[in-house]
Amino acid sequence: MNGFFKIPTAVNEPVLDYAPGSVEKIALKNALAEARAQVIDIPMFIDGKEVRTGITHPIFPPHDLQHQIGVFHKGNAEHVHQAIAAALAAKAKWEAMPWEQRAAIFLKAADLLAGPYRARMNAATMLAQSKNAYQAEIDSACELIDFLRFNVQYMAEIYADQPSANSKTIWNRLEHRPLEGFTFALTPFNFTAIAGNLPSSMAMMGNVVVWKAAFTQIYSAKVIMDLFKEAGLPDGVINIIFTDGPTTGDIIFNHPDFAGLHFTGSTGVFRSMWNAIGANIHKYKTYPRIVGETGGKDFVLVHPSADVDTAVTALARGAFEYQGQKCSAASRAYIPSNLWSEIKTKLVAEVKTMKVGPTEDFTNFVNAVIDEKSFDKLAKYIDNAKHDATVEIIVGGAYDKSKGYFIDPTIIVAQNPHYVTMCDELFGPVLTLYVYPENEFEKALELVNTTSEYALTGAVIAQDRYAITQATEYLRHAAGNFYINDKPTGAVVGQQPFGGSRASGTNDKAGSKANLLRWTSTRTIKETLVPVKNYRYPFLQES
Repeated sequence: MNGFFKIPTAVNEPVLDYAPGSVEKIALKNALAEARAQVIDIPMFIDGKEVRTGITHPIFPPHDLQHQIGVFHKGNAEHVHQAIAAALAAKAKWEAMPWEQRAAIFLKAADLLAGPYRARMNAATMLAQSKNAYQAEIDSACELIDFLRFNVQYMAEIYADQPSANSKTIWNRLEHRPLEGFTFALTPFNFTAIAGNLPSSMAMMGNVVVWKAAFTQIYSAKVIMDLFKEAGLPDGVINIIFTDGPTTGDIIFNHPDFAGLHFTGSTGVFRSMWNAIGANIHKYKTYPRIVGETGGKDFVLVHPSADVDTAVTALARGAFEYQGQKCSAASRAYIPSNLWSEIKTKLVAEVKTMKVGPTEDFTNFVNAVIDEKSFDKLAKYIDNAKHDATVEIIVGGAYDKSKGYFIDPTIIVAQNPHYVTMCDELFGPVLTLYVYPENEFEKALELVNTTSEYALTGAVIAQDRYAITQATEYLRHAAGNFYINDKPTGAVVGQQPFGGSRASGTNDKAGSKANLLRWTSTRTIKETLVPVKNYRYPFLQES
């Protein structure tokens, strides 16, 4: 049903600045204090019911390892089966619900998040994912609000997209059906907005969902589920489980009703899931939709004509905001020799001003990385660089996990453009630079294009328009989101649909109509209003 309802035009949620004494800063500090004062018990939600197993796992802030803020209940294979059954049981009523009624649920969720849930959601993200107030505001409040509102608008536009050519006696129309079966959302730790968007974008289009959240994001995932439930989401439409990956995947990817995967995470995990789906393709009732946004080794290419301050800011923000734990974070950069001395001086000075510490101190720019595994991985890369004569650490290089998983923002300069940290995805506050001869911009373009298997984001910094044009064309397939005179991060829903190709994913552009279309199966309906009642065409008649 298309209906005759006009959805309000979506606009981006304003980002609050949390200035001293502001209403939002007071509310956020109160929410942080309240959250820190308790240890919450987080169940799974299956068919709308809270499921507790008694097998619990503690939750500590990554920046404050002695202060417990929660526990979550770990599930097993039986809970995966229960979640699938609950989803399938809810499917008939949910997909039959008029689209404008589904829209109302998610528009209400957006308004609740913009209002009474804002401080609570931001506090949860600050505590459990170690983001500062401004990072949490952009992620867990504004971006998730934008996903919900813009996706409703895109849904309405999809349903309104109907064939324009009809004859006098024929009515042609399209029905954008939900997928046949259940869908699976597998979400990462680093963005609360992604964790909310992946299951809700599928559910919005009439699908039912089994959602497995990253264990390190469960604290804020609980707030997302509370938000959806208060907004009126029916039981069984989205079911969240806390089960281990291999067990979950083995059950879901062997189920005949599996219809779609919405994933953000590592390239290795995505490839293994795709392999499992391919191996089981004969078991499914329908060919599953596979959407994945995976890794990145994102670049900043500075041209000899670049403005130095623009380049320095793009590198500093692009590499070290969010502790570098963004799939779009600047991780490798190419600096021309003519600008190197000035860029080095200013960039090192800027990085030295960045305070590192817990999120509750609003003066800290860099907070903790997510867990010990990430910390140890990054520390190893830094240690190896310290003992390698072919590279130099020009700022940072310190790390400490005695109180939290803190890595100082670190810049490595490599003599070899294929040094390991120019190639490997690190996912932390480590940036590697290579200085190229200023007259070899074309060779630098080739290095950018061929060094990494990834193609998520990238940026070119230049004032020479011919150079910008050359880079834009040459790097056509090197980045799904390409930035000119800006950092390679910060895509905004409704403005820059996000996604990359090559090893970075299927490029189905979260925050766009293209992504929602992946969760529909279109049926064409032709209705003949005045049916023909004789098989004979005019040409059969004798003249």
